[in-house]
Amino acid sequence: MSVENIKAFSIIGHKSVLDQVCLILGKSKIFQPDEVSTFYSNVNGFNRVTAQNKYSEPMSRILNAMKILSIEPRYIHTKKRFKPDYETIDEYSKRLIDKIQALENKRSELQKEYNECKRAREETSHFVSINRNIEELLEMEYVKAVFGRMPKENLKKLGTENFKMDYIEFIPCMEEGPYVWAAYFVPVTMYEKAERLFSRLYLEKSTFGEMDESPEKRYQRLKADVEKLKVKLDQINEKLKNYSKEKEKKILSYYTKAAEYSLSLTIRTHALERGDSFCLTGWVSETEAVSIRKQLESLDSVEVSVTNGNDEKDLNPPVKLKNIFLTRPFQFYTEMYGVPKYKEIDPTAFIAITYFTLFGIMFGDVGHGLCVILAGAFMWFNRKMAIGKILMPCGFSGMIFGALYGSVFGYETGMDWFYKGILHMQEKPIEVMSSEWTSQILLFAVGIGMALLCVAMLLNIYTSIRQGNIGKAVFDTSGFFGLVFYGMLCAGLAGLMIFNTNLFSAPYIAVIAIAFIIIFFREPLSKLVNKEKDWKPESWGGFIVENLFESIEVLLSYVSNTMSFLRVAAFVLVHAGMMQVVFTLAETAGPAAYYPVVVLGNLLVCALEALLVSIQVLRLEYYEMFSRFYSGEGRPYEPIKLSLVKN
Repeated sequence: MSVENIKAFSIIGHKSVLDQVCLILGKSKIFQPDEVSTFYSNVNGFNRVTAQNKYSEPMSRILNAMKILSIEPRYIHTKKRFKPDYETIDEYSKRLIDKIQALENKRSELQKEYNECKRAREETSHFVSINRNIEELLEMEYVKAVFGRMPKENLKKLGTENFKMDYIEFIPCMEEGPYVWAAYFVPVTMYEKAERLFSRLYLEKSTFGEMDESPEKRYQRLKADVEKLKVKLDQINEKLKNYSKEKEKKILSYYTKAAEYSLSLTIRTHALERGDSFCLTGWVSETEAVSIRKQLESLDSVEVSVTNGNDEKDLNPPVKLKNIFLTRPFQFYTEMYGVPKYKEIDPTAFIAITYFTLFGIMFGDVGHGLCVILAGAFMWFNRKMAIGKILMPCGFSGMIFGALYGSVFGYETGMDWFYKGILHMQEKPIEVMSSEWTSQILLFAVGIGMALLCVAMLLNIYTSIRQGNIGKAVFDTSGFFGLVFYGMLCAGLAGLMIFNTNLFSAPYIAVIAIAFIIIFFREPLSKLVNKEKDWKPESWGGFIVENLFESIEVLLSYVSNTMSFLRVAAFVLVHAGMMQVVFTLAETAGPAAYYPVVVLGNLLVCALEALLVSIQVLRLEYYEMFSRFYSGEGRPYEPIKLSLVKN
């Protein structure tokens, strides 16, 4: 449960080396820039550094080329010796886009020509059935030919009184859906009249214009042209595909480096300048601080001032969590709630132990625990989902407690062979289905809640002392006197209910009462101990009335927080009950459907309980325990760096 120390960096130097400073900090991947105004109260005369990022254009060119080549933009790990400068990246991006864009332009032209040719072929195909010598008709000076389509239902109107066609040669060619494709020939002198007639019949002219050859010849010519254009298109597409396959790693390497340098230069947006000098501030992990400082001070005119983050609490230093591999998966839950402030305890180890234990108690089943392990492994190794790393140890915990309950895929006698056959025990350690165990499980759950709430109060006392808030450590509802009040009440109740011993003697009750009275006056007492001048309330009468209602809320919170842990027992009992329902349904379904129902029932119960238990345990962590000792109001350490993926 630790937080890695962070160093505060203050860098000054000549503006001519600002880009070099930014590149060093960016390449380090451990620098988190901060506003200079947060470090220094007086920044009069300083101005924000403004300059265009010179890597934007090369990145844009490479991205355009990647889009044409269908390469997914991503940042990859590059070789250590691959360190191109700006000129190299710029020149490469120009050559790349020129080559790729030339191929793309050629492909676009061919695609356009191919589409037009294909469309013309399709339209011409509707008229190949015309067996007239169209070339001769078209050569006639006084005859005009028109091709198109019209609704089939309008065919019957042709030749009627309103649509006389004595001067028109009409040739229906092909029916397609609700339309008929046709051609008509008309003397030039009657063309306008024919136009008006066919417009009333909703004739849509073809878009290929006048036809100077027979439809059959035109169709065959266009068919050959389409095939030729298709071959040329395939050749260019194949060339682009091969180029993409051969050069993808190189292109992504240049893209990654350009993005890395570009990201580094965004650091300069946090810098301030005055005259020929600049000032830049930020945070660096302690493990790399010495190395980065040496690199920066090797530049001419650069001076670096380094202080401990612990000494800069007023600057709200960012927090970097540091946990061992066993507890690191549960850091996800800590970060989801919020990282700790400086001098505040990191609760990752606490949540790892308690979440692991509570999940196992509530999800106790050997078979279901194994399923959760497999699901967690799939989620982490195949999808890189952080929750998968948490589910794997939780599933193992479920198997441990499942073995104690003797439950395997809902069979409550699934471990009898081990306990009775090998260990020669009369019964398994915990008989969930027995009525005698029900009250014990409920008491056990409440006992767990009491113990964990007391631990949370101890953590609050420790954290408050570390932060120098002695008043909170002593007088808070989760401080020393809060622990005395709650702990003695819990001990007294445990004595009565479990050991048949009455601890509530007059002195015992007096200590509890004194502790509660001190908690009642916690606000002025805390201020007094912390040496705050305005420790007295404006009105003692108003203070007492207000705190009477707050005291009721405090008492209710102790009770509700404790009773919330009854859900631990509830899930132990619900699991056995739900699986009993599954087996009852399977028996009702008959021998043939028995095992399918059992399998499906197990899958449903396992998935449902895994989801509900995960949520309920997290709720206990956040609302019942974290609320007593942890604020999560810290600022996460987020240095500027790219998210690299494997090649």
